[in-house]
Amino acid sequence: MDNKHTVFKDLGSSDYKDVWDYQEKLFSEVVDVKLHNRDNPKDEKQITNHLLFVEHPHVYTLGKSGVQNNLLINDQFLKQINATFYKINRGGDITYHGPGQLVGYPILDLEALDLTVKTYIHKLEEAIIQTLADYNITSERLDGATGVWIDTQIPGKSRKICAIGVKASRYVSMHGFALNINTDLSYFNHINPCGFVDKGVTSMEKELGRKLDMQEVKDNLLGKLSDLFEWQLNK
Repeated sequence: MDNKHTVFKDLGSSDYKDVWDYQEKLFSEVVDVKLHNRDNPKDEKQITNHLLFVEHPHVYTLGKSGVQNNLLINDQFLKQINATFYKINRGGDITYHGPGQLVGYPILDLEALDLTVKTYIHKLEEAIIQTLADYNITSERLDGATGVWIDTQIPGKSRKICAIGVKASRYVSMHGFALNINTDLSYFNHINPCGFVDKGVTSMEKELGRKLDMQEVKDNLLGKLSDLFEWQLNK
């Protein structure tokens, strides 16, 4: 069996809840095949991994370990800024998704790919770091936090450019990463991003002083992910 068979879909701009439901459907399909293969070793079925790219309308999501007080606005203000709010089942605290931000959702059988959750997250971070380097943006990891950061060693200057929050059950992953490309960063003013009160948020546009071609960044990052995970991509 080809454990690295992966189907890629770019969903364009799509509602957060719709994509969450779609993830749940794909996740269940992968788990069902895993359970079938475990119970029927002589009748193994192909496991298909999935990678989704999407941009969401304005939305705030709170992970299961998060604190709702990190959302600094009430329901009425949410409506005023045309945003929605969801509590979800990934790890991590609160984050924002919106136009100009590339969100990636890998639904992968980590066990078949011989990946621990820690190694999986490390590879996601590495793909982002390599992609940013192609645009002369130097980024890195921050001890004690997931995601990709800039200027972590400069007091008061640390800023996050990519958030990562995943869920894994039966070693199948859900949720993923959110890379700020041409994101409206003012929406982060209404939260303590990922629970941090002393760290900033940035985007590729802010760092470079110009808007980026979203499709170009998508293609670049897709190539990096494919190389690092050694995926056999099906588009």
